[in-house]
Amino acid sequence: MFSLAGRKILVVGIANEHSIAWGCAKAFKAQGADLAVTYLNDKAAPFVRPLAEDVGAEIIMPLDVSKPGELEAVFDEIAARWGRLDVLLHSIAFAPKLDLHGRVIDSSPAGFGLAMDVSVHSFLRMIKLAEPLMADGGTCLSVSFFGSTRVVRNYNIMGPVKAALESAVRYAAAELGEKSITVHAISPGPLKTRAASGIADFDELLNEAAERAPTHQLATIEDVGAVAAFLASPAARNLTGGVHDVDGGFSITA
Repeated sequence: MFSLAGRKILVVGIANEHSIAWGCAKAFKAQGADLAVTYLNDKAAPFVRPLAEDVGAEIIMPLDVSKPGELEAVFDEIAARWGRLDVLLHSIAFAPKLDLHGRVIDSSPAGFGLAMDVSVHSFLRMIKLAEPLMADGGTCLSVSFFGSTRVVRNYNIMGPVKAALESAVRYAAAELGEKSITVHAISPGPLKTRAASGIADFDELLNEAAERAPTHQLATIEDVGAVAAFLASPAARNLTGGVHDVDGGFSITA
């Protein structure tokens, strides 16, 4: 029903083969897209570069959004190599361990600010840099979690942070709609990813989600990738500003 043939897509957030961003990259490639892939740093490169090469990424670069100049360098390379960008996938989040494992009301100003900068404002910065490369329209995607609207045990500071991300999606969608640039958040249920491993008692949450979900199945990175590929396609051109749950119906249960 749709194709991504010839579409230029930037994928940010692959850490290993279990990453949500990797599920999306595979789906984009399967539908014919050309990819640019980033990795966090030299330590991450041995895990990410082989995956990027496996999907034939034409651009592979380091990107730590907290380091001045690295984000701009990625977009400069995309502009020089491709001259345009059709789709952006932002699948990164971070909070300092002490702030993540403590109460929200005990979070430090520095920790809260860093979590917001890496997890939310970096998406806005990416969109701003992508905007001039999306002269004919485009799609900007980020990844959220239902802890944005529900209190999830041990999710702590990331709840308010993801709520801010979803609000940013709505405002960006409203501001860029006239340019045919759509903006979305994809909200998977609990998944076994490297990022999730930092949340205390996460295995318990996984079991609870599988039990409560109407399908009695956890979402996979391939499930998320399928939704991302659709949203990135021309078939979804009149959808924007939404938070799309991919969780077997877990989020509708009481």
